[in-house]
Order: sequence, then structure tokens, then C-alpha cells
Amino acid sequence: MVNDERIWAALRTVIDPEIGINVVDLGLVYTVEVSGNQVRVAMTMTSQACPLHEYLAEAAETAIRQFAADAEAVQVRMVWDPPWSPAMMSDTARQQLGWRS
Repeated sequence: MVNDERIWAALRTVIDPEIGINVVDLGLVYTVEVSGNQVRVAMTMTSQACPLHEYLAEAAETAIRQFAADAEAVQVRMVWDPPWSPAMMSDTARQQLGWRS
């Protein structure tokens, strides 16, 4: 069954290869929408110049299809508004980076 929890869990398995932290904790995933067996995700990068946007979008789609095999359609869309900022990271990500909260 496709549901928000499964999609968020799937996205937590997608690791940014440059930073080594999952895209959810980095604050790169803005929205997850599930409608029946259709999934739409809006996510961003730390910068529009990041060369990994296609890689991470494909990794997100693959992870979603693994966690929710009954999803008929999966769309991962890159958005740039609002722009990402470090304030979007979870406390877990901050700790992993050695930042004080």
C-alpha cells in the first residue's frame, strides 16, 4: 500500500554522496503527495549549481519504487523556491556535520 510514511521512509534511504546524509534530514524534500497509487515529490538541492540533481532525483524514484512497489506513477520534481538553507536541516543532520544546534 502506498502511503506517506512509506514514501518518507524510502526517501530517508537516499544519501547525498557529497555529504553522506539522507535527503530528508538535509531538508531537501519539500513535499510528498500520495493520491491513490500515484506519488509526487518536490525536492531541491543545496544549490542550483549542484551537479547531482539528476542523480538524487533518480535515486529518490528508485527508493520509492522499492518501498512502495505498488506505486503506479512516481514523479520527483526539482524545485528552487523556496531556496534551500541550512536552517532546513534536521537536528540529526546538524549533529552529523558537527554543528551545534
